[in-house]
Amino acid sequence: MGENKSGFFGKLVKGLTKTRNSIAQGFDAIFSGFSSIDEDFYEELEETLIMADLGVNTTNSILDKLRAKVKEEKIKDPLACRELLINSIKEQMTVDEAAYDFENKKSIILVMGVNGVGKTTTAGKLAGQLKGQGKKVILAAADTFRAAAIEQLTEWSHRANVDIISGKEGSDPAAIIYDAVAAFKARNADVLICDTAGRLHNKKNLMEELRKINRIIEREAPEAHIETLVVLDSTTGQNALAQAKEFNEVADLSGIVLTKLDGTAKGGIAIAIQSELNIPVKYIGIGEQIDDLQKFNASDFVNALFEKNE
Repeated sequence: MGENKSGFFGKLVKGLTKTRNSIAQGFDAIFSGFSSIDEDFYEELEETLIMADLGVNTTNSILDKLRAKVKEEKIKDPLACRELLINSIKEQMTVDEAAYDFENKKSIILVMGVNGVGKTTTAGKLAGQLKGQGKKVILAAADTFRAAAIEQLTEWSHRANVDIISGKEGSDPAAIIYDAVAAFKARNADVLICDTAGRLHNKKNLMEELRKINRIIEREAPEAHIETLVVLDSTTGQNALAQAKEFNEVADLSGIVLTKLDGTAKGGIAIAIQSELNIPVKYIGIGEQIDDLQKFNASDFVNALFEKNE
């Protein structure tokens, strides 16, 4: 784990370069440019945080905490705020250990997200990682509206050496889930990962589809833990937040997967989504390799975002 972990942290630091540059320059200018902590100081901070895609609500909540601490600890020096600010953001983002309990239960994971965000790849990588932990994993190709999604997931199933349940393009996603749940039980698998809904264009249809899927799982595998993950492309910034909100209206989301953090200056969106929706970011992706998807570590993320080269 150590080797892999430090390798991933290095990639994270590198991947967040654009975001860090946009935030850090603003911060350094503020922390070194102000001699006292006044309204102007807070206003500049607010602007920098909003520009980094943290969003207005998140920024206000972080700054409210900062103001309270500054008062409480009678802090006068703007530089002393840097640490407080970083810690305030870490607190905002910390993911409870229990968030990953599903890995050790009989679980059915529903992976959703619009096309093009890395949803199918995420399902495949998760399958590979759980298989690597010695779990018996089955993949289900229930995003049946895109032939490429079925092919892609099949490719991942070969790579990860796990079983896959799929049907023809255009077949009923619920029927695939039904077959997959039957296989999950018959083969006594530990985890079933379902690549589901890849579109948001018609919420009513999507709601129906997800309702149907959930009904099947509840009826056929009532004892299984259901984990619902939405995959978002961090390069889309505030748009990713809008998608998360929409999926959250139709599904009971239990976690977020943020992909493509290596190509964006909008890494701050990770913080915004978490605090706006109160749904934890559970995994982040920063590349194509199977281990470029990792559990989210708030401390590492915020350090990578703010550190001037450790």
